[in-house]
Amino acid sequence: VIIGVFDTGIWPERRSFSYLNLGPIPKRWRGVCESGARFGPWNCNRKIVGARFFAKGQQDAVIGGINKTVEFLSPRDADGHGTHTSSTGRHAFKASMSGYASGVAKGVAPKARIATYKVCWKESGCLDSDILAAFDAASRDGVDVISISIGGGDGITSPYYLDPIAIGSYGAASKGISVSSSAGNEGPNGMSVTNLAPWVTTVGASTIDRNFPADAILGDGHRLRGVSLYAGV
Repeated sequence: VIIGVFDTGIWPERRSFSYLNLGPIPKRWRGVCESGARFGPWNCNRKIVGARFFAKGQQDAVIGGINKTVEFLSPRDADGHGTHTSSTGRHAFKASMSGYASGVAKGVAPKARIATYKVCWKESGCLDSDILAAFDAASRDGVDVISISIGGGDGITSPYYLDPIAIGSYGAASKGISVSSSAGNEGPNGMSVTNLAPWVTTVGASTIDRNFPADAILGDGHRLRGVSLYAGV
C-alpha cells in the first residue's frame, strides 16, 4: 500500500521511516523524488518512495514568496506536523519517553510506503491551488490512499464546490483512491467539523485511557500518586 500524505513535508531521517525488511518499490509506482533545499533523491528509499513540494501558489500569492530563512524550498519539513502525520501509521521500533514507558512504537500500517506531498508552509499555511495540484499529482503517481490532515473550507457551512479538499478528493475517489481527512481542531460546539464530503473518510481526534503513574515520596515517607512522562532518578 502506498499512502500519499498531504502536509508540511517530511523529515526523512526519523526512525519511523526506516526501510528495513521492506521489499522492492511496487512497479506500478510512477512518482518522483524532487530535489530542493536539504533534500534530494538520496532521501527517498523503499519506505519514502516519493516526495514532491508545491510552492507555485505560495510564491504567486504571498508577498515576498516563501520565507527561506524559516522554510525549506523542498519536501523537507520545517514545521514538524507533516513528519508527525506521516509517522502515525508507519514503521515499528523500540521507543520510550526519556526512558519511561518503554515499548514498541508501531503504527497501524507499519509496512506501508509513503509518498510526501508538501502543500503547507510554516508561515503562510496551505493554499487551495497547491492542494489541488497535489491531488492531481498523487492520482497520476499511483497512490492507494491519500491522508490529509488539513481542515477544509468553513466546516459544515462550506459548499463542496468551494472546498478544494472536497473537489480534489472527489477526483481521487473516482480513480479508486481512498481519501482520509481530519475533522479539524475546532469544537465541541456544533457545526465545527470539516471535510464532510460523503466520498471522504472523516477522522476525529481521539485519545486512549492509559496513563503513566508515578509516585513522589516525601522525606517522611508519605507517598503521593500522580502521573509523569519522565522516569524517576
